Amino acid sequence: MNVPVSSSRSKARDGATRIQDPEGTRQNIIEVAAQEFALNGLSGARIDEIAAKTRSSKRMIYYYFGNKEGLYLSALENAYRQVRDGEAKLDIAGLPPIEALQRLVEFTFDHHHQHEEFIRMVMIENIHHAEFLARSDVIADLNVTAIGNIEAIYAKGLAEGVFRPGLEPLEIHWQISALCFFNVANRATFSKIFGKDVGSPAFQESLRRQTVEMVLRFVVLAEKLTGP
Repeated sequence: MNVPVSSSRSKARDGATRIQDPEGTRQNIIEVAAQEFALNGLSGARIDEIAAKTRSSKRMIYYYFGNKEGLYLSALENAYRQVRDGEAKLDIAGLPPIEALQRLVEFTFDHHHQHEEFIRMVMIENIHHAEFLARSDVIADLNVTAIGNIEAIYAKGLAEGVFRPGLEPLEIHWQISALCFFNVANRATFSKIFGKDVGSPAFQESLRRQTVEMVLRFVVLAEKLTGP
């Protein structure tokens, strides 16, 4: 069967693009794979489906990632990298500690709200008892910075006499994560059970304010708080 010249040229151009931009192709695969894993889990995601939705082929996916588990781990690492890169861009080191903590909580709430695939992949990884996360030095290194940021903010707040003593930075991180994570992980069930769309813009804005307030009331000395 003769292949139309235009079709042959199109395929050639696509192949040339992949060769010229291997990192772009690899990132495209990871981003599409994250959506598939978040939707279908590790066992339910299909390499054929991921290949069909990317600028790649099944063979290329195996070339870059080895197998489906390798692709899943790369997608998981990328999801954690995105949230840590976002934190790094906040540039809060020069802010007063209360404002820095507020900005960090707001960012975490917004990032989780805007990246539901990250929450779902973390849920999936918990189903697997963090088996794949344990294989990754990348994720371990990334999350050192997460605690490091809170340690720096908390130490500054203690030095300035505005934070309560005796708290652990890891526990502060836990509380922030818990509030922001639950907002995405349980949104559908809460909405259905209680007959209210907790994902609506108005409800989300209210939850965002409350999340910030709860964390600040936990960490900041009562006499140093302003507002309600």
